[in-house]
Order: sequence, then structure tokens, then C-alpha cells
Amino acid sequence: MLGRRGVAQPDQKGEAVMKKTLLVLLLLLGALLWSFLPQRLDVPQPGVITLPPGPAGVPVQLAVMHTGSMQAKAFFAYRGGGLEDREFGMDVVLLKHPRGLLLIDAGFASAWPQHLAATPALLRTLSRTQGGESAALQLAKVGIQPPQLAGVLLTHAHWDHVSGLADLPGVPVLVNAEEKHFIEHGGEMSALARSLGKLNYQLYDFEHGPYAGFAASHDVFGDGSVIVVPAGGHTPGSVIVFVHSGARVYAFIGDLAWQHEGVDLPAERPWLARSIVDVNPATVRADLAQLHRLAAANPQLLIVPAHDHRVMQTLPQLAAP
Repeated sequence: MLGRRGVAQPDQKGEAVMKKTLLVLLLLLGALLWSFLPQRLDVPQPGVITLPPGPAGVPVQLAVMHTGSMQAKAFFAYRGGGLEDREFGMDVVLLKHPRGLLLIDAGFASAWPQHLAATPALLRTLSRTQGGESAALQLAKVGIQPPQLAGVLLTHAHWDHVSGLADLPGVPVLVNAEEKHFIEHGGEMSALARSLGKLNYQLYDFEHGPYAGFAASHDVFGDGSVIVVPAGGHTPGSVIVFVHSGARVYAFIGDLAWQHEGVDLPAERPWLARSIVDVNPATVRADLAQLHRLAAANPQLLIVPAHDHRVMQTLPQLAAP
């Protein structure tokens, strides 16, 4: 209603503000929903990238330990995912090398319920978490005690990859300088790693040149059997671990993709997930495209996302005698 001088009355002003607010909310909702729709990443094709051959006569065996899981919808893992439930495994990989026993990530500790409280509330809301036996317990069943381990090589330092360190006192924790800085200054996303107290961190450098199309590399045992390359983006110092085992090469990619479709398509996480967990989504996209090209050109390569239980259960499992 207008007053005698044509000035909008308060109820009209309030209605206009409400309409604008509703429009903004609808636009934001539309953008959020759009981020879940299928969209494949662009994959540049500058040439075929072949994997360097592994060392001859170096027997590297691996075994997987399942320490827990999260249940979430596929659409939360990659753009275009459906409504079906997916099991996000919390798995640890034991590498048996002639020079020592090495773990890739640490999985859940026996105290995982307390550790879960350190995670962002939205992540807890969007998934259902279930624990299992810690890596330390499973290793003990096959006669391996923490002092026998050469180290734990972290793909990155989010809570579900470091929780199990609480049960492995004194074991060397292998990280690069960028990830160590993230542990010390990374806010909520690295809070659990800080809360575990003084761990036996051992820093490594990427002292060697390019590997499999990635800019630099670190040779863990010095024989070409276990190679680490930088893949920052999920966290500043996240890495990929290439393992040569017989005729097969495994690429343990941490959380660059939560499910193998992220590399196969390739497709990134929807915006909601990216905004919570990725520090540099553009770098993640580039690494996913690189892995997609690498897998297409190297049939002996198996890409292993840390949380894709479907892939992990195809690998050898640690079994008590």
C-alpha cells in the first residue's frame, strides 16, 4: 500500500525483501544440486605416459587390513553418483619388503569413537561410521609388534588415516614437509593428528625427478619398488604411493578419489564434499585426469582409492594363521 505521498509502506518493503531472499536461496539450492549432476573432467591428451618398470628380483608382498567403515551415498563420492549406499572402507595396507615392513596409512584406532568427535559435524551427519579391529590388533595376531615396523607412510593426515597411530607408539611416521606443516597448522582437519601428542615423525624429500607424469618422486627403499609422488590438493602434502609387486603395479591414491569412478570417468567430488575436505580442488582435478590417462595406458596398473572397499577387497587380505 502507498501512503499519500507514494512511499512504499512497511509491508510492501518486507514483501520485496522476502522475494529477493527467496530468489537467492533458490539460486543457491539450484547451484548446489547442479554440483551433484554428472560432469566428467577434461582429460588433456599430450601423449602416452608409461610406468617405469619395477626392479627385478625384489619381492614386495602386500596385505590389506580392514579397520572400520563409513556408509554414505554414492552421490557424495563423485559427481553423477547414484542413491545407492557405498561402503567407505578404513583400510590399512601392509607392505612386506626385504628391507622392512611398511604400512600405508593407519586406519582406525581402538579408540576411534573418541577420535570421531574431532571430525567436522557435517561429515558425521552425512555418513554412518562403524569400527573394526585396529591395525595394531590385527598385526599382533600374525606375530607383528609395533617395533618391527619400518614405518607408517601417510597418504595424508586426515583423522581416518592417522587414528591408528595411537596404537602404534614409537613407530616412525613418514611424511613430507608440506604435510607436516598441515599437521601442525591445518585447523580442524588435522586436529586429531595434533592431539596424538609427540609422534615419531620422519620427513622425506622428493629427491628424484618426475615419475609417471608427476613432477617429482621419493624412492622409499632405494630400489624402485615403492615410489611416492606429490599429489597435493586434498591436503597440501597428500601423496600417491606406487608399489611394484610382481607383474602388477598398485597406485594407492589416498583420498584423491573416494571411489574408483572418480578416476575411471573421471569425476570430482560434488561441491559440498569438496568444500569440506579439499584444500585445492583444481589440483585434485588435474591429478584425477593424470591418473585416468595413466590407467588407460598401463593395463598392469591398478588404481586403489583408500576408501573404495570394492577395490580393497580384491587385494590380498591379512589373515591370522
